[in-house]
Amino acid sequence: MAVPSLTTTVPPRTPTGRARRSPRISSVLLKAVMAVTGLLLFGFVVAHMLGNLKIFFGAESFDSYARFLRTVGEPLLPERGLLWIMRIGLLVAVFAHIIAATVLARRARKARPVRYHHRPKVQGSYAARTMRWGGVIIALFVVYHLMDLTLLWANPNGVHGQAYNNVTADFTLERWPVVLVYTVAVLTLGFHLRHGVWSALRSLGRGRARTEARLKVLALVVAVLVCAGYLSVPFAVLTGLVS
Repeated sequence: MAVPSLTTTVPPRTPTGRARRSPRISSVLLKAVMAVTGLLLFGFVVAHMLGNLKIFFGAESFDSYARFLRTVGEPLLPERGLLWIMRIGLLVAVFAHIIAATVLARRARKARPVRYHHRPKVQGSYAARTMRWGGVIIALFVVYHLMDLTLLWANPNGVHGQAYNNVTADFTLERWPVVLVYTVAVLTLGFHLRHGVWSALRSLGRGRARTEARLKVLALVVAVLVCAGYLSVPFAVLTGLVS
């Protein structure tokens, strides 16, 4: 009677004799970092969009909102103190999100180093296949956006405390290339959000095709609403609705 094998798999070892650590734990942590930072960035995107919509209530309302952002936290913090803390936190979240995504993507490629001779049809959406470049486009736009409407280096009005005038001067008909760049960046953000929101919701409700279909619709609705909210401002200025 044959005796079943009792051998166990010995983990690979380094030249020094130490067992190599499995990347699974760190990959789980990286996915957690992506989830947490993604949630923080999504919250900022929605809050920033709602703040932008105040421009439709007039210059006084929009400038008051901008003034509130500069003075919130006083006298415990200096003027713009909390605002800069938020900005630094957002930059850290952005870099952490990008680094985690890059490392996970490289590990996924290394897990299958040999490509198929006949590549199968990709089942993912356009947004899923362009998440990497979408992230790069969004990051570059954020840098320009900060130079334009935060530091005011690239703004034609460029006066601190005149948020309404800075925005209305930025999206005039003569500056249509700025509107075009803004539109491309926002649509890219929409694709990024659609896939990101769907992936996050899918991890909570996977298992049924009907559920996944509903989650895709929900993610699409969220992305469309965010894009519409952001694009409404430059196009309102461009068409003269806001001036």
